[in-house]
Amino acid sequence: MTGQLIVLLAGALSITVLTVLIGPAVFHYHLLQTDLPVGSAELLHIERAYRDALALALGVGLVVSLLAAGLVTWRLARRLRQTLVGLTQAVDELSRGHYSTRVPALGSGTELDALAATLNDMAAQLDAVEETRRRLLSDLAHELRTPIATLSAHHEAMADGVIEPEAAMPVLVSQTVRLSRLADDGSEVSRAEEGQLPVELRPMTVDDLLESTIQEWEERFEAAGVSLTLETAPGRPPTIQADADRLSQVLGNILSNALRHTQAGGTVAVSATTRASTVEITVADDGEGFTTEDGPRLFERFFRADTSRTRENSGSGIGLTISRALVDAHGGIMTASSDGPGRGATFTISLPRATAERWAVAEGGLSGRTIVVKLPIRGPCSAQPSSAPGPPAGTVGGRRTGQ
Repeated sequence: MTGQLIVLLAGALSITVLTVLIGPAVFHYHLLQTDLPVGSAELLHIERAYRDALALALGVGLVVSLLAAGLVTWRLARRLRQTLVGLTQAVDELSRGHYSTRVPALGSGTELDALAATLNDMAAQLDAVEETRRRLLSDLAHELRTPIATLSAHHEAMADGVIEPEAAMPVLVSQTVRLSRLADDGSEVSRAEEGQLPVELRPMTVDDLLESTIQEWEERFEAAGVSLTLETAPGRPPTIQADADRLSQVLGNILSNALRHTQAGGTVAVSATTRASTVEITVADDGEGFTTEDGPRLFERFFRADTSRTRENSGSGIGLTISRALVDAHGGIMTASSDGPGRGATFTISLPRATAERWAVAEGGLSGRTIVVKLPIRGPCSAQPSSAPGPPAGTVGGRRTGQ
């Protein structure tokens, strides 16, 4: 405001000085061109009238201009100050952890409105992160209560002589292992929620990945009486840029869920289909399936659709959380579908194919690269095992192993 007033006053002073010095001199020069004698009363009266009229017009004009300019400048400065005060207060509230704070509509110009919108977006993201943190702590505390209560009860029973230490030892060991697993899972899911899962991308064929995973799991499926099949398309296997260990972890979580939800005599089918620019890996079973209501929640942390199962037998509930985050880190998409309870479930992983140029470079011996991916988690996930409908009809003929 002060700076604007200085500029206005300087302009008014300049106009006044120039008008007073130049205007009368020019007017006097033109009067001398008339027939009026120099120094006559008429000439002096005319010059005085011109100076008075000029001074009055200039004075009134300058005063009105200064008042108008000052009023406009004051209003703009006041409006800008109120806007900045609002933004400052909002940022101060955010810095104190009040992430629900929002900047109201300012109407102070495109730039300031864009700044306010950006602050609101940032506040919404911080609020979402804080809500995720609270939910994670709440879920983890809920998961810890059962093993802690079991351990406490058995220790009291041993202290009272109700249970012999030898009889209680298996329960104590199992609950201790469960606590250790929850701690590891909590650390892993936190990294997934923050988008800090590192993946080391290297060129590999999908067939090699699936065959090694099948070999790892076929004994467990055989012991449970569940058939595990692999079907791949004929021809040259498609290649992808992937972290073999991470994708094996993803497939392991899905196969573990499928095995847990498929009765003896059932079938779990793993297949790979090549699209124009993607490769789809499908794991389908003919087990328990899930409801339409449970579908959107399958990828929530600690969610379990099988509420009738014990927690010891149903997994920690975060495997799918981590799995989808890992698939995201590979630039892919992971989805789940089911026709309903008792009709199986299908998990589909869609990954981008490696380009011919990258594959050629890789075959030339170039080493892989490590990428730490920061990804936006599209909603929480879970290790909720889901069943999947049996192998899709019309699968392209190929190898069948691990029966």
